[in-house]
Amino acid sequence: MNRVLLMKKFVILLALCLLGWQVPSRAAEPRIRQNFDFGWQFSLNNGAWTDVQLPHDWSITLPFDRNVSGSVAHLPGGLGQYRKTFRLPRSMQGKQVSIHFDGIFMNSDVWINGHHLGHRPYGFCSLEYDMTPYLNTTGDNELTVRVDRTDKNEMARWYAGSGIYRHVWLVAHESTHIATNGTYITTPRVTDEEADVRVQTTVVGGPATLSLRVLDADGKVVARSSGKDTIQTLLLKNPKRWSIDTPYLYILETTLKQGTKVVDRTRETFGVRTIQFTPDRGFLLNGERVKLKGLCLHQDDGSFGCAVPDRAYERRLEILKEYGCNALRMSHNQPSPELLDLCDRMGFVVIDEAFDKWKSGYYEKYFDEWWQRDMTDMLLRDRNHPSIILWSIGNELQEAWDQSDVGVERARMLNDFVHRFEPTRPTNLAGQNNHQGKFSAVVDVSGYNYLEARMLTDHKNNPQQCFVVTEELPYYSGAEGNIRSYTVYNPWNYVKDNDFIAGGFIWSGVDYLGESGWPSKGWSCGLFDICMNEKPRAAYHRAMWNDRPLVRIAVLDPSLNIDHGRDLWQWPNMTADWSFPWTYEGLVMDVCTITNCEEVELELNGKVMGRERTADYQNNSILWHIPFTPGRVVARGYNRGELADSFQIVTARKAEAVRLSADRLTLHADGQDVAFISVQLTDSNGHPVQVDDRSVTVEVEGEGRFRGIDNGDLRRSVPFGDNQRQLSTYFGQALVRVQSTRQAGEMTVRLFVEGFAEPFETTITTQANS
Repeated sequence: MNRVLLMKKFVILLALCLLGWQVPSRAAEPRIRQNFDFGWQFSLNNGAWTDVQLPHDWSITLPFDRNVSGSVAHLPGGLGQYRKTFRLPRSMQGKQVSIHFDGIFMNSDVWINGHHLGHRPYGFCSLEYDMTPYLNTTGDNELTVRVDRTDKNEMARWYAGSGIYRHVWLVAHESTHIATNGTYITTPRVTDEEADVRVQTTVVGGPATLSLRVLDADGKVVARSSGKDTIQTLLLKNPKRWSIDTPYLYILETTLKQGTKVVDRTRETFGVRTIQFTPDRGFLLNGERVKLKGLCLHQDDGSFGCAVPDRAYERRLEILKEYGCNALRMSHNQPSPELLDLCDRMGFVVIDEAFDKWKSGYYEKYFDEWWQRDMTDMLLRDRNHPSIILWSIGNELQEAWDQSDVGVERARMLNDFVHRFEPTRPTNLAGQNNHQGKFSAVVDVSGYNYLEARMLTDHKNNPQQCFVVTEELPYYSGAEGNIRSYTVYNPWNYVKDNDFIAGGFIWSGVDYLGESGWPSKGWSCGLFDICMNEKPRAAYHRAMWNDRPLVRIAVLDPSLNIDHGRDLWQWPNMTADWSFPWTYEGLVMDVCTITNCEEVELELNGKVMGRERTADYQNNSILWHIPFTPGRVVARGYNRGELADSFQIVTARKAEAVRLSADRLTLHADGQDVAFISVQLTDSNGHPVQVDDRSVTVEVEGEGRFRGIDNGDLRRSVPFGDNQRQLSTYFGQALVRVQSTRQAGEMTVRLFVEGFAEPFETTITTQANS
C-alpha cells in the first residue's frame, strides 16, 4: 500500500513539473559566510610565488638568524604578498560581499582587482572590507594582500609571526542587514527564576522588523520577541547559569525581515552569568567566590608559529583544564575568535587585553591615530563572550612610571572609553615594578606584575581597591622594594592566603617563542613546554589547584641539560627520573616530593627513608637527601593516616623501543584538522628513557601532510619550517604534528628513529564532514 501511494505522489509531482509548476525548495539563507583559507599564493621579498594555505605564518618557516632580535625568536620578517584568484559563487551574486580577516600581522594593505580597500597597522585585530563596488560578478577576481614586516623597530616584544596568520572569510548579505558584530547581548538582571536578555541590534540599509529567538543547548526555543525596535528585552525563565564547571551556552537567533521577506539571519552564542570584583572577597561568579587559578598565554604554538589551527588551541585548553587552570590572560593582545569560542564552551574565564604598550614600543607611532579604532574593534567583536570578565587596556605601560599626570590622563582616557562602549565588565591594566599607584588605581581592578608583597601594603592603604596578580612568578617571589630577592616562597601562597586578591596569572603558562637570548629561541620558564608536556616543578600548582590527593617526585640537579631562561622566572633544574651516570652512584641527591597530602613516606629500593609532615615544609614541598642508587624511588602520600596517592620514578638506561601515541586517530577531512603524535623512547620494560636521545625523521603518506616536529627544547638549531622533518628527542620525547587534506582516506605517519632498523608508524583516518 505504501509503495502504491508513493508511486501516485511521484506521478502527480512529475505531471505538475511538466505543466510548468515549480517545486518549492528550501529558501536559501540570506547571509553566507564561507571559509576562504584555501587557494592562495605567497611571495616573500618579491621572490617566486608558491601555493599556501591559510592561516599562514611565513617567519616560522625561515632559518634562525642570530642577527635578528631574540624578541622575535631570531626569525626574520620581510615583505610578504598574498594573492588569490576566485569567482564569485552564484549564491552570492546580487548581494553585498565583504572579505573578513581574523588577523594579519602587521601593516597590511588589501586590494581587490587593483582597487585599494584599506590599510591597517595593528596586527591583532580583525578587519573587514566591502568589495562589492569592485567585484566582477561573472568572471575572475584577484584579491591581493601586502604585509610589511621589514621595519625592525616595529616588532612586538615577543614572537607574533608574519602574514595572514588567522582565518579569512568571504561574507555576503543583502543591502539591508545586521552589521558585522552588530548584535550586543547583555543580561542586566539575573535571578534563579528568570533573567532579562537585552539585545541591541545595529541594522544597516533601512527599516526592518527584528524577530529574536533564544534557543537552549538542545535547540528548543525558550524565549522570543519581535518588533521594529533595535533594542529588545527577552524574558528567560529558569535560566541555566554559565560557570567554569558548567559552561552552559544559549543561542540568540536574529531574523531581519522587510515585509515578508527575510533579508538577514544571524546566530550568536551567549551565557547567563553575573560577575563582580570586590575589594575584600576578590572575584565573584554568580555570587560565589572563585579564586582565579590563571595562566598567561601567548598565541604561538611551536612549529605552527602563530598560524595555529583551531584543534591545536583546543588540545592546549583540554590539557590546561585537566591541570586545574580556570582562568587565562591573553597576553598581550586580542586573541583569535575561535580561541574565545573554546573558552566559552570549555569553561575558562578570560582577561581580554587590547595592548602591550601605548606611546612606546612598536605601537608608539600609531597610538594617537589608531588606538580608538583598535579598541573599538576588540570590544565589538568580543563583547558577547561570557568567558570574558575583564577588559585590559594595557600591560606594563611606560606611562606607569610617569610621576606627572600625563600617564594618568592617558589611562583615564582609555578607561572611560571602555566604560562608555562596553560597561558590563570592569577594566584592568597590569602595572610593573615601581609603577605609580595613582596610575594603576585608574582602572576598576588593579593588576600587579610580580608585586604580591607590595600589593599587601597597597591593600592596607587603599582598602576599597580591587586587586589581581596579572603576572605571577612560577617559583620565587620578590620582597617589597626588592623584586629580585629570589625568595623561596611561591607567589601563589599570597594569592590563596588573602581573600582580597582575586587570583593570579602565572608567567607563563606555556613556553613560547621570543623574548630569548641565543641559543634559545623562546621563553623556557613556563609550566608546560611547547609540546604541552608538563614540567616536573609544575606539580606544585597541580597540587594547589586540585582537591584530588596528589604526590609527585622531582630530583634536583643543576647539571641537567635544561634551558634555564631568565633569572627571575627560573626554578631549580628538576627531573622526574632516577637515571643518572654511573659516576653519580653514592652521591647524595636532593629529592623533592611535592604534595597536597598531609604526610609523605619515601622509599628507596624497598627501604623506607622516612615519613614527613607536609606542614613542616614550605611550598608543600618536602626536601629529602638520599644517595643515588639505581633502582626505584617511591613516594606515598597519606591523609589521616590512610594512603591517598603514590608516585614512583625508576632507573632506565638504553632505549629499546619507541612508543607512539596520537591524541586522535580520526580527523575531519577539511584540510584544517590536526593530530599530535607523542614520541616516547622506552627501555625493554616500557619505562620512559630520558638519557638516551635519538634522532627522529618523519614521513607522511596518504591523505595528510607533515606540519612539524618539536621536542620541547627551545635551543634547537633545526628550523621550525614545515620541510624540516628531522629532530632529536629531548629527555626522550618529541611531538609530531600532521594535518588532514580535504580528501577522505588514511594517512600513514612513519618515524625512522636512530638506532632502530625498522620504522615505527601509526595510521590516522580522515573522514568527510557529515
